Amino acid sequence: MNGRLWQYADLSGIAALECDCFSDPWNHRMLAESFLSGAFYGSLLEEDGAITAYGGVGVAGEVAEVQLIGVAEMYRRCGRGGKIMDDLEALAREHGAKRILLEVRVSNSPALLLYLRRGYGGIFARTRYYADGEDAVVMAKELV
Repeated sequence: MNGRLWQYADLSGIAALECDCFSDPWNHRMLAESFLSGAFYGSLLEEDGAITAYGGVGVAGEVAEVQLIGVAEMYRRCGRGGKIMDDLEALAREHGAKRILLEVRVSNSPALLLYLRRGYGGIFARTRYYADGEDAVVMAKELV
């Protein structure tokens, strides 16, 4: 397993994995706009040259937001999501963030468990947040 920061050439592979992971994926254009924004930092993991996990965080002042995170199905529940979260939190701290936020579907119990175990707490819900009408839980963690 090889971990590194995103490069522009990775966007097509990330977009493909995003489609495999989610019913409402970010497309290549959305990924490129975030990547080029100057306030976005991405981390990924590779196995034999294939992207197996990825995540991105936006930083604005002292607040960061995990904007996306995904793990290929065959690599789930073996620590890759936690490794990406470690990287995103480190990137957020490195760029001045003191607090990190994220949104997660209420039905995504594996992700909720990952975040709770990592010290995130729910702060409020966004009703009908996703295109299919599902609610999101907004979670936060203080970066110390």
